[in-house]
Amino acid sequence: MLYTKIVKPYMFRKDPEEAHHLTIGLMKQLGRNPVGRAILHNLYGVPEHPPLVQDLWGVTFPNPVGLAAGLDKNGEAIPGLSQIGFGYIEIGTLTPKPQEGNELPRLFRLIPDQALINRMGFNNKGVEKAAEELSQVKVKPIPIGVNIGKNKLTPNEQAVEDYQACIRGLYPYGDYFVINISSPNTPGLRNLQHGEELKQLITGVLDEVNVQVKEKKVSKKPVLVKLAPDLTQEELKQMVESILETEIAGIIATNTTLSRSGLLDVKRDEAGGLSGRPLTQRSTEVIAEIYRLTKGKLPIIGVGGIFTGEDAYEKICAGASLVQIYSGLIYKGPEVLKEINRDLLKCLEADGHTHIQTAIGSKVK
Repeated sequence: MLYTKIVKPYMFRKDPEEAHHLTIGLMKQLGRNPVGRAILHNLYGVPEHPPLVQDLWGVTFPNPVGLAAGLDKNGEAIPGLSQIGFGYIEIGTLTPKPQEGNELPRLFRLIPDQALINRMGFNNKGVEKAAEELSQVKVKPIPIGVNIGKNKLTPNEQAVEDYQACIRGLYPYGDYFVINISSPNTPGLRNLQHGEELKQLITGVLDEVNVQVKEKKVSKKPVLVKLAPDLTQEELKQMVESILETEIAGIIATNTTLSRSGLLDVKRDEAGGLSGRPLTQRSTEVIAEIYRLTKGKLPIIGVGGIFTGEDAYEKICAGASLVQIYSGLIYKGPEVLKEINRDLLKCLEADGHTHIQTAIGSKVK
């Protein structure tokens, strides 16, 4: 009620990117002291429910609903965000060098469509600044994923070096890492999704992980790859086949879409990636196809248009082990996390599942 009645009307009168910065600033401030964290937890914290707890890659996720990359790009607000009910948080996308991103305006609300269009362009403060922020998080209440990319001016032929630099600089701080090759807002980036280029990139990143393990005498951390929703069935098949030839730990499906089908808002023709409700069905279809192609052997994180527990459950039944939200958080506020977890439990019970793991992929034929 607090969000929908007071915070959202105030924020939606502001420019979307200004509202974004206000949100991160508030979460950063509240997360800095025990009183602020307690306030957030008392307002929005989600109780742990055993049927929703999972262990993946040796990492315990207290619930399956995470924050997608893009909100906390630089890892500045983790202590605050970790208190509002997420099961895990993914920061980034981070690049080796700081970059401003694309020109303003670059973020748009499509209110009738419950959607967002962004053409941010990997704006972030770079690996070094993110490492400083993350080093200050002494106790991580929930797992932290780190989404990594290449700088805009780095040619694709040298992209692997950027991803390796991100791994080197951030390895101590992430519980898992995500190779982002599917953002539509960095020219040529999606070309890295295909064939031999994809395998070489993944192999290079995994080689750097092995170097970090040896040098720092630490455990090996999982690396996932994030795919676009705008792939043909044949392209998706080829990509998954390439991924299965590597030691990748999982797949995130999906990033934002370039499709504009069925949109109502006058801002629908703005360039950039579309997220939110229009992506719900397509992302679920891609999840199901990946689950079929991998025969359920690779964990999938499902993201795209999740606004309700039923949306999350459909993605889990299609093959997702975990899910992420972004636009749903913007439109419904942090209350949505309690709602999704509560309704997931109801969906599991209605279908006779005693634990989320037996629901994963249960409706894929």
